[in-house]
Amino acid sequence: MSSSSTPRWVWGLLVAAVFGVSSAGALFQHVDAVPPLLRASWRLQLTSLVLLPLFLFQLRTIDTAVAERFKSKQTWKLLCWSGVALAAHFGAWVASLDETTLTHSLLFVTAHPLVIVVGMMLFASRFEGVRLPYRMETIGAVICFVGAAITLMDTGSSQGDQTATLFGDLLAFGGAVFVVGYIVVGRILRTWLPIFLYAFPVTLIASVLLLPFSWQFEVDFGEYGAFGWVDSEFFVWFLLLALVAGLLGHTGLNTCLRYISPLIVSVAVTLEPVLGSIIGWLFFDAGVPGQWTWLGGLVLMAGLMTVVVASEQASLSEANNENNPA
Repeated sequence: MSSSSTPRWVWGLLVAAVFGVSSAGALFQHVDAVPPLLRASWRLQLTSLVLLPLFLFQLRTIDTAVAERFKSKQTWKLLCWSGVALAAHFGAWVASLDETTLTHSLLFVTAHPLVIVVGMMLFASRFEGVRLPYRMETIGAVICFVGAAITLMDTGSSQGDQTATLFGDLLAFGGAVFVVGYIVVGRILRTWLPIFLYAFPVTLIASVLLLPFSWQFEVDFGEYGAFGWVDSEFFVWFLLLALVAGLLGHTGLNTCLRYISPLIVSVAVTLEPVLGSIIGWLFFDAGVPGQWTWLGGLVLMAGLMTVVVASEQASLSEANNENNPA
């Protein structure tokens, strides 16, 4: 769709959605008294409640064929796998926010395009339908590795009251690895399944899965409880996570995809580490990143943008070839 035919409000929504998504890291870090797995579950619980009425509305309005397919065992198997991936993503990422700086966490958790390229390299020869990465995707991945290496040179430096650590950075990158599962399943189901029929059950499943792990491994679970977000001390912050980062951010981006090229949306989302760091610095005293984080982060983001642009162009080329066979 051409930019001239895109409604003006969509561009405003895109800006708001990217800022919404970018706010999550700073908000999570602000309530770090709560154990990370429990914190992640609370966020997803409240997001599920926000999504519930939208889910019920779509459930009532879908046609019979979609409803039957939605109820199928295969669909719910995929929804459960997506919920597992989302729970692992949030658990690893929120834990990383307690173990490294905000900027480091955001840089490594948004590196899922790199994970996808590496996955293509590893699995192209083993699974039918998985292609080898194109030249520019590979170049982008190499740039990402260089940027990550430079960023890690700031290990041990401080940003606000947080210190950059290799362990925390690995947790954040683990969050990037796990979110790929959520993205892959979403691409499969979202070809026919309305957004809230996908988002609500997956979010609810993820929120429930995190609770037993928090109960088992986090000693402060009993102090805060499974539904401690209802406490006035925490409610506002988790409501902001659900409404601003969740509904406005993620749902807003999905809405924009109906009107704007996925390339534009994907490139905009790669700005999350910069915007999230600015939000943390302005509103939560998160501090300023070190010099190697500045340099390495910019190189890493350049590599991610290279991968995103190359991947979207490849997808467009493949779609054109399918629509216009020789």
